[in-house]
Amino acid sequence: MSYEVKLSAFEGPLDLLLHLIDKDQINIYDIPIAQITSQYLAYIEQMQGLDMDVASEFLVMAATLVSIKARMLLPRSSGKQEAAEEGPDPREELVQRLLEYRKFKEVASYLKDREKQAGKVYTRNNSIELYQHLFKPQDPLGGITMETLLQSLRQALQRAGAGLFIPEEITREEIQVPEKMRQLMAMLLLYPQGMPFSRLFNERGERTEIIVTFLAVLELLKSGQITAIQTETFGEITILRRAQDLTEEA
Repeated sequence: MSYEVKLSAFEGPLDLLLHLIDKDQINIYDIPIAQITSQYLAYIEQMQGLDMDVASEFLVMAATLVSIKARMLLPRSSGKQEAAEEGPDPREELVQRLLEYRKFKEVASYLKDREKQAGKVYTRNNSIELYQHLFKPQDPLGGITMETLLQSLRQALQRAGAGLFIPEEITREEIQVPEKMRQLMAMLLLYPQGMPFSRLFNERGERTEIIVTFLAVLELLKSGQITAIQTETFGEITILRRAQDLTEEA
């Protein structure tokens, strides 16, 4: 019987042994050592010009099989006590090695299939930089400059008969800016299309109240709760709540 063997077909001696066992449909737990050893040695004889490091692994396994075969041929005692002293089956260690190798080989085959499947999937590069241009930061001032807002404050103070002088002792805590912010947000609910900036100030209001209102507007603009727009140059500034705030409250 002739054999044509290529080393690339087997990854090692255990791989060759599994091939022989599967080919002859042998029960791995009851390996006929004489038969497997003969077939294994026949394969080894056909291997010519192999790398010595690789060939040495096959030769070591061949020696192991011959050793197991020799122990299997030794006469067995008939008594139960003497049979127990003979020790474990000489094939046991080889069987365990083959079972472990088969498990690793199956896992490797599964991972290889997964790799092939993954190679058929093409992903698109996804990073925040690709979408930043689609979500430009919203400008709550809508093109309005601070000078424009200050000019509106001056006009409110003039209507109230006061100058732009701001006393140094006035602080946010003392003038209760947070409370004014809540009042303005509630007031703007009545003006879904926007409220003129000038109407935020009471013409008869005191200078402190006007300044408090102005600071509250600045805080609301800074936090993005309201927006300020000016449709034309030197035109009236319109203040309105942001649409997302209206949606959340609804």
